Amino acid sequence: MLHKSKIPNLKVIAFDADDTLFVNEPYFQETEHKFCALMEDYLSHQGISQELFKIEIQNLPLYGYGIKGYILSMIEAAMNISNNTIPVEVIQKIIQYGKELLEKPIELLDGIEETLQALHGKYKLVVATKGDLKDQHSKLHRSGLGHYFHHIEVMSDKQEIDYQKLLGRLDIQPQEFLMIGNSLKSDVLPVLEIGGYAVHIPFHTTWEHEKISHKVEHEHFSSFEKITEVVNNLA
Repeated sequence: MLHKSKIPNLKVIAFDADDTLFVNEPYFQETEHKFCALMEDYLSHQGISQELFKIEIQNLPLYGYGIKGYILSMIEAAMNISNNTIPVEVIQKIIQYGKELLEKPIELLDGIEETLQALHGKYKLVVATKGDLKDQHSKLHRSGLGHYFHHIEVMSDKQEIDYQKLLGRLDIQPQEFLMIGNSLKSDVLPVLEIGGYAVHIPFHTTWEHEKISHKVEHEHFSSFEKITEVVNNLA
């Protein structure tokens, strides 16, 4: 269990944004379902999903994470699946789906605001998230949560080096840092590797790329079903 006595020098608590502060992955899954329906004359839904995922992963080094890269990957997948015979109207439809994804309403996850209220003023709170810079800043602004955070870091990736750079900008040591997020792969493992603390708050659905196959056991690691439990365990 996580207790303040175990983190005597804790100064900064970082939160992932997507599916930690507010809903994200279900919107992507909804868009993928519409994309599969749009392309179902060419391939099965499973085949379309597999092709799209393959192209997304191939494109990550070029586009990074986020909706704009996802739109480009859908267009590329449509071209591949159709052997470059896709009508321009279908391309327009895909772009429309992407714009709708960018304009989705912000749905805060249960307990987020009360958790931020309880921790604000006691610790320096930051957002550490992947994705498109403009989109993530827009979502945070529309969420109404921006005033709780001292710093917003939109990272190109969440590897050990990315967290080390963040700690450098915050001028803190790893043992003074706690990361909270829904992804074991991105929010937990690299932080533990550099000597920080991490809390996993599972979300009911996870992007395939963020899944890991092994159980995490570490003295700096905790997992809670609800984010409000973090407050109780730091009190």
